[in-house]
Amino acid sequence: MNATGVFAPRAWSGGTSDSMSVFKACDIRGRYGSELTVGFARALGRAVGAELPGQPVVVGGDVRPSTAALKAALCEGLVRSGCRVKDLGIVPTPAFYFALRALGARGGVMVTGSHNPPGDNGFKISLGPWPITEEALAALARRIADADFVKGLGTQESVEIVDRYEVDLLGRFSRLPRALQVVVDAGNGCYSQIAPRVLRALGCDVVELFCEPDGRFPNRDPNPAVAANLTLLCETVVAAGADVGVAYDGDGDRVVFVDERGRVVESDRGIVLFARHLLRDGSGEVVHDIKCSSVVPEEVRRAGGTPVMEKSGHAFIKTTLLRRGAVLGGEISGHFFFGELGGDDGLYATLLMLHVIVEAGCGLAALVDTAPRYPITPDIRLPCPPGEAKAIIQKLIAAFADAPGCEISTLDGVRIAWPDGWALVRPSVTESLITMRFEAHTPERLADIRQTVVASSAGLARRT
Repeated sequence: MNATGVFAPRAWSGGTSDSMSVFKACDIRGRYGSELTVGFARALGRAVGAELPGQPVVVGGDVRPSTAALKAALCEGLVRSGCRVKDLGIVPTPAFYFALRALGARGGVMVTGSHNPPGDNGFKISLGPWPITEEALAALARRIADADFVKGLGTQESVEIVDRYEVDLLGRFSRLPRALQVVVDAGNGCYSQIAPRVLRALGCDVVELFCEPDGRFPNRDPNPAVAANLTLLCETVVAAGADVGVAYDGDGDRVVFVDERGRVVESDRGIVLFARHLLRDGSGEVVHDIKCSSVVPEEVRRAGGTPVMEKSGHAFIKTTLLRRGAVLGGEISGHFFFGELGGDDGLYATLLMLHVIVEAGCGLAALVDTAPRYPITPDIRLPCPPGEAKAIIQKLIAAFADAPGCEISTLDGVRIAWPDGWALVRPSVTESLITMRFEAHTPERLADIRQTVVASSAGLARRT
């Protein structure tokens, strides 16, 4: 502890040389007890408080065992900086964002490890109406490192927001004209009690799976974007004869759907179904992340919309959605953003998908099968020091800059696109890795694109 009475970085970093590694591109995340401690949380509260002196600040937390201690220390730091803390208790992240709007707060912090393993935790931070930037996160890190804080006498009060959040959600949708059976896999996360309750109020027959809050996540990994984590959900949907299955991540801002045949619906196709629905009465823009299948922009154009490609990451997609006034945004990770909300919400996405199914007059499986499917690889992750990753990307840019018939994008790493496929090579922002992803209209073309790109860089060729 330093002379100001707060924990200096050494106290909360465990003495590591990369103590600022918990600051990611869009949020803060790390291992509880080593990378993230109550000392760090207290210092973060002081840093956020210095950015929002005397302002009302909303604070929420997820169900992880470490969240209570981290949230208490965070609130202490905010109060010591003169902030008026509105403590929401345990809430899903979408309810936290709802509270920011409903309570008129200037900023807020959600204590959550999101989809990370149970031993991790983190902080999602809002310092105003726009998503936080990498520069703002870096400024908070500097404040903590330099103990550049302010002093004040703030307040803290508990605020109930979940009831208001549920009422707001249900007010945006009519009751379903026919009951659908929905299997809800809450993964023991923040939506464990809320999602079944809201869906029943909409008129659904709900089958609950892992709907007891437990931040140890004893039944499955909290990341629903990994299909292997949804095996039991898929089996339950088929066994129950349900219309649809839904799975949420630990804090509820991601959702993945399972059709009545027990198939996990790729988020690319979820974006397509939402886009068709939201564009049925007019034009609009749809923001999608750079890793999405080409099916997304093709189907958005076919529906009368304009696709907008953005780099992967919650803050990047949300910022572009807000800045452009888009009707929809989506990532392959299971984040769906809606212009009506100004952000993402896993439960809102669920309610909308149920209306999409009912209005179509057919099952989700039939809807999904109307979207084309091209051969595509998952992320191919290769160990690579950051300096070498940068050199590889520059080499690829030079190699394909004047190549006939292809387009180059450097939005995130390098994306090389042909009329019948594309390649994406990008450095990891959190690890010493370079990742590759390929798609083409045929398996043969996919293999050809992959071979062509890898052969164009000796650095890549050595690693594959």
